[in-house]
Amino acid sequence: MEKDIFCRIIDGEIPCHKLYEDDDVLAFLDISQVTKGHALVVSKKHYDNFLSIPQEEMHKVMDVAQKIGQVDIKFLGARGVNILTNCYEAAGQTVMHFHVHVIPRYEGKEGFILEMKGNEEKLNLPAIAEKVKINLK
Repeated sequence: MEKDIFCRIIDGEIPCHKLYEDDDVLAFLDISQVTKGHALVVSKKHYDNFLSIPQEEMHKVMDVAQKIGQVDIKFLGARGVNILTNCYEAAGQTVMHFHVHVIPRYEGKEGFILEMKGNEEKLNLPAIAEKVKINLK
């Protein structure tokens, strides 16, 4: 079976802007930022989605997602945060590997998907990753 993109990122075959890593969880910036700081939190063990992951593993991922959301509010200036996961293609899941999106929301137009599309190159992803990483400690 061919590895999905998240398994390849976990194995170091594809680079990412890492925010957090331990034995069970990896968090990194989404390459297609919906808003500044949009992160993905993935289980290192492969499970197709939220409905198939064991509860203990899911809790580890959600704990990291919560911490990243807290950093987004306190240190990135977000006014809110969406924490979500999709299950199966019909619900919008495009990578069949359990992952959680942590999407900071800001005041004004920057908080919306349509305003971010096409402006990703304006973001300094390494600087954003560093700011989140430092404040997760």
